[in-house]
Amino acid sequence: MSETVIKATGLTKSFGDFHALNNVNVEIGLGRIVGVIGENGAGKTTFLNVILGLCSYEGNLDVLGRNPARERDDLMRDVCFIADVATLPKWMKVKDVFDYVESVHPKFDRAKAMGFLSRTSVPLDKKVRALSKGMMVQVHLAVVMSIDAKLLVLDEPTLGLDIMFRKQFYQSLLEEYFDEDRTIIITTHQVEEIEHILTDVIFIKSGDIVLEAEMDDLGSQFNEVRVTKGKEDEAKALGPMRLGSSFGRTTATYQNKDRETLASLGEVRGLGLADIFVATMSQNGANSNDTGDGQ
Repeated sequence: MSETVIKATGLTKSFGDFHALNNVNVEIGLGRIVGVIGENGAGKTTFLNVILGLCSYEGNLDVLGRNPARERDDLMRDVCFIADVATLPKWMKVKDVFDYVESVHPKFDRAKAMGFLSRTSVPLDKKVRALSKGMMVQVHLAVVMSIDAKLLVLDEPTLGLDIMFRKQFYQSLLEEYFDEDRTIIITTHQVEEIEHILTDVIFIKSGDIVLEAEMDDLGSQFNEVRVTKGKEDEAKALGPMRLGSSFGRTTATYQNKDRETLASLGEVRGLGLADIFVATMSQNGANSNDTGDGQ
């Protein structure tokens, strides 16, 4: 693996009897774009908060060579954190937003931010509340791409934006910000929109990591078979992760099964990230025999 940016061993966070993180072991390298994906309440935001030094934890955690709990001020010089873009302070003018970021983040390059905005129609003297959502995206991108941070953490960054601006956000992030010397961690429910930019994925469920893999490996690991009629028992005997049905035919999802063997059962197709997520969550305790019609 490349230089390690985050290494967690036995990472645990509890709120009373509730375990938001349960003995998590994760290692993330430099130059990766990692999607942390889970249902509501799975532990995604807690994981980010621990990384950012925003809450206490048990276990061992190293972020950019620092302990987030004890060295947060120093750590945040190399970290940029962005939540929902709608959280920009609405009472500020755009130029005041830049003034504020410049005052709190030592690695913010105001000239670079101004250069980015000069290619847009965003007015510097307009208050954030008067901007369209698209303009808010452009302001947020100007801030993000002008901070020389080794680690960028994005928690549902495009929540509430329409599809055009969501695509613009990720395209600009990939083309104008990311390089092999930076690491990006993203949490989102819009899995299909980010899978093409991810290098790695982490699935989290009830505080547990249930899958950690490189995106390049997922295509060969997971397949779905639309089972030929009469071969349903053979398909079940092979131990699918998940059974369902599509247009009157049984569908079976498998992990790490020989594709030639699967082809003998019916039509085989690879799975997108969203389908892999559903199959993995099903295998780990929910609706493993869903028989609703789907595709």
